[in-house]
Amino acid sequence: MSARRLDASALRSWAHTAVSDLISHTDEINALNVFPVADADTGTNMLFTMRAAWAHADSAAAGDDVTAVAAALADGALRGARGNSGVILSQILRALADVTTAAGEDRVIADIDGRLLAAAMRHAVTLVVTSMGEAVPGTITSVLQDAAEAAAREADDGDDGEAELSEVVAAASQAAVAALDRTPTQLDVLADAGVVDAGGRGLLVLLDALTTTLTGRAQPRPRYRPEPVDAAAAEPARSVTAVSKALTPQFEVMYLLSGAEPAGVEVLRARLDELGESVAIAASAETGRYSVHVHVDDAGAAVEAALQVGVPSRIQITSLTGGADRHPAGGWARERAVLAVVDGDGAEELFTSEGAQILRPEPGLPVSAHQLLHALVNTGAEHVMVLPNGYVAAEELLAGWAVASDWGITMVPVYSGSMVQGLAALAVHDPGHRPVDDGYTMTRAAAGVRHGSVRVAAEEALTWAGACRPGDGLGIAGDEVVLVGDSVAAVGAGLIDLLLAAGGELVTVLTGSGVGPDVADALRDHVHREHPGTDMVSFHTGHGGDVLLIGVE
Repeated sequence: MSARRLDASALRSWAHTAVSDLISHTDEINALNVFPVADADTGTNMLFTMRAAWAHADSAAAGDDVTAVAAALADGALRGARGNSGVILSQILRALADVTTAAGEDRVIADIDGRLLAAAMRHAVTLVVTSMGEAVPGTITSVLQDAAEAAAREADDGDDGEAELSEVVAAASQAAVAALDRTPTQLDVLADAGVVDAGGRGLLVLLDALTTTLTGRAQPRPRYRPEPVDAAAAEPARSVTAVSKALTPQFEVMYLLSGAEPAGVEVLRARLDELGESVAIAASAETGRYSVHVHVDDAGAAVEAALQVGVPSRIQITSLTGGADRHPAGGWARERAVLAVVDGDGAEELFTSEGAQILRPEPGLPVSAHQLLHALVNTGAEHVMVLPNGYVAAEELLAGWAVASDWGITMVPVYSGSMVQGLAALAVHDPGHRPVDDGYTMTRAAAGVRHGSVRVAAEEALTWAGACRPGDGLGIAGDEVVLVGDSVAAVGAGLIDLLLAAGGELVTVLTGSGVGPDVADALRDHVHREHPGTDMVSFHTGHGGDVLLIGVE
């Protein structure tokens, strides 16, 4: 679906497309990465950063305000920036936010036109150079500079309007391609390796994603691969690479810095220059907040330097000696995660303590595929076992799975119709097993739990188990009312009896919002009295809807 205007909706769509395209090109970009460190992670870092930007903008309450969406993208990128390339990307997005915000002071901004985009690209060059401390020819900075100049020329040649935007983007993209092809002639290390600049290639992916968003047509590009060097240069090139690896600092250190004054930031930059290399300090639009990046041997000293000028947070220290093996394929931070959909503070604490990541549905509303995708991305995992626990409709689960697959996430749905089944599945989760084997084992454990629930009747009605009045307890199994009683505890005890009729060794009771501990105590006494040899455990999850969730296994 194309959008001739870059309004709030189209801007979100561009971020989504950019993430998808970066996933497709991560391996290609990583293979080009030889500067400033040959650690094969530029594509991964740009993907992480753009994914953080998209996730933040997607969850922000920005509505149809294009300025607010641009600001959310910039803020998310700064918070989630990874590596030099991620810091640079965060500044490109900040430039878009700055220019859009400034324009909105004089008039209402419904969308970003060609002139605003060109102005944002020019501003981005300034911000990037400031964050890096200097402009190195043959890098993403060179590609951005040429693209910005071409965008400005095209914007100045035309009139303001919707049609101009795609022409400005096309001019910027053409200039970026030419500048990218020139990078090996500007930087010896690129020529030695027979590659173009990896960051510049990533920038071209972002521009092409914008073209796709505006026109609905993807721009075909040749795959950039390392070109073999001639025999005479081959041995020196290997020597240069070997020396480069030997001199590579041990760690990449990144953190957010708050409460810092500009003068203090310059002191920090000087200290980090002494400690290591590849220093990048990117400023947020919010005064006093920065994203800091450096390659060093002494990671502790790099963090300590920040304490002298502000408050560091979200500290990340990554080994630079692992190369491409530091991250799973596709740019994910880890291989496996469990995502559980739960309701209630107690349920969140319970599932989190068992190692799951959590998605909370909005009160009274089912989980949408969009919310599911957002949560899948936030796990940071390549393979995600999903416990819907009765809160995700089958069609939403399928839609989420389809989009997740396109984004490089292998989602394994584990059918759990209730949180009691989800707990049983989580108990047998083994990240050491293959995803398909893990999913089968978890599904089998969930299916082995017979479950039901108790809810409070809201009005008079005739059920399969007889008439009920407001305040009565209703025992439900298999989507049907099977018991009616005058109290929640009495109906819970009856439902346990029915579920244990086919046998069982353990009863699990989850108590919801408004249910006191006396109910669980009464049910425990009932089980011990009427079903000797059967154990019962209870947790106050505080969930809404049905007041009791009961499982037997």
